[in-house]
Amino acid sequence: MNCARLPGMIAVALLSAASLSASAAELKVISAGAVRGVVGGMIDDYSKTTGHKFDFTTGPTGFLRDTIASGKPADLIIASSPLMGELEKTGKMMPGSRVEIGRIGLGVVIREGAPAPKLATPDDLKAALVSAKSIAYTDPKLGGVSVVHLMKLADQFGIRDEVTRKGVHATGGNDAAAKVASGAAEIAVVLISEIGEAKGAKLAAPLPDPTQLWMDYSAAIPASSTDPANAKALVSALTSPAMRPRWIEAGWEPAK
Repeated sequence: MNCARLPGMIAVALLSAASLSASAAELKVISAGAVRGVVGGMIDDYSKTTGHKFDFTTGPTGFLRDTIASGKPADLIIASSPLMGELEKTGKMMPGSRVEIGRIGLGVVIREGAPAPKLATPDDLKAALVSAKSIAYTDPKLGGVSVVHLMKLADQFGIRDEVTRKGVHATGGNDAAAKVASGAAEIAVVLISEIGEAKGAKLAAPLPDPTQLWMDYSAAIPASSTDPANAKALVSALTSPAMRPRWIEAGWEPAK
């Protein structure tokens, strides 16, 4: 794609979506933290174009499950596909509103300037976890995708006690990456898209293929939404062809 044309294409996509609504709206969005980072910039552009305002509630899977179950109002939910499947079974989601967004994998986070550990094989990953003085990850009580998978790998490697002992608990992947950036932890294991907002942290490498976990995410509109038309327009804008480069740049594989 010609990058010089991208801003114009984005503007066209946003203006097309904006034409669906003649007046500004206030949309309530409950979103997985893995998606919030990349969506942030798109939302800013969309808001400037449409005048819409957004109230975001963001967190890991367990937190989102509890938040949604509590009855918190939402016009749009963006969540991991397994959680979305759970929500659809409750009958509380608008039939036919689900849109697949794409998938993202896990990676190891290090501080800017720090030497990157070798991460080509499962043995390399095990060695990195063993040699690290501290490891940041989402508090297991919050049920985040990344920490569930990390602990599964730790069990397979036979180092769960060691990983637990070195653990620096975070409120989510973004916070875990921030703890690495600040020096509170040496490394972190998070969804790759959650690293971007932590200045001073960077991706050392994705998890090696045999240990990688790809997570699919989707968006859907709750049946209780007070503004389903604008929620649908937002999803159309976020998943438009013009936005694909932004998703890819953030480490995502957009849905086809």
